[in-house]
Amino acid sequence: MNRQAQAALLFLLGASLLHAGTTDLYLRYVKAGLQPLLLASGAVLIATALATGWYEWRGRPQRPGETSHRETAAHPAPRVSWLLLLPLLALILVAPPALGSYTATRTGTALQEPVAYPALPATDPLPLAVADYAGRAAYDHGRTLTGRRVALTGFVALDRDGTPYLVRMALNCCAADAQPVKVGLTGRVPPVLQPDTWLEVTGTYSPRLTHDPVNDGPIPFLDVTTARPVAAPGDPYDETWNT
Repeated sequence: MNRQAQAALLFLLGASLLHAGTTDLYLRYVKAGLQPLLLASGAVLIATALATGWYEWRGRPQRPGETSHRETAAHPAPRVSWLLLLPLLALILVAPPALGSYTATRTGTALQEPVAYPALPATDPLPLAVADYAGRAAYDHGRTLTGRRVALTGFVALDRDGTPYLVRMALNCCAADAQPVKVGLTGRVPPVLQPDTWLEVTGTYSPRLTHDPVNDGPIPFLDVTTARPVAAPGDPYDETWNT
């Protein structure tokens, strides 16, 4: 691979990063807060590619007895340079689905005890993140939830014994470190649930609590009053669990 080919690959890779960063595609790989860094990386790669191409096109003055710059540039770079094609092909050809029930049922809950329990607005029903509800239910024993109707959105996962969970995958950085936060469903649960179906459920706090068979972490329950299928959100990952 010569420098011209390297510059072309860098340009395409940078353009792919900019495309992913300006659409929802990047949310399949990293958390939303990393978008500026992703865009900056794409811009740097494009700038590097353009600078390399300009340098190759312009050349440099040749001193007496010195080998021509264009002659030395013709020598190929190490073959390992072609590995640049791999991330490019991954971005162009592969759009991985968000992690779902298969991962959730094989990974222990990542629920952590919140550092505080901010006051909740008087909205009815009250929309809450899955992790927010789970933290208040498991560690605050539902004190801020008692008497309130809440609305949660997540995808369905079924435990080995058929227990339905509402799940959101939480990210520290990127999809590679995603872990589930789970809320068990009881009450008026639909009789037939398909794993990975996205639901908006409305219900009330339930004191019922179980432990994840994978890591023994706490899984609180929600007493469901209504449930309806919804489209998957643009950002399928829940980032509020470690705040």
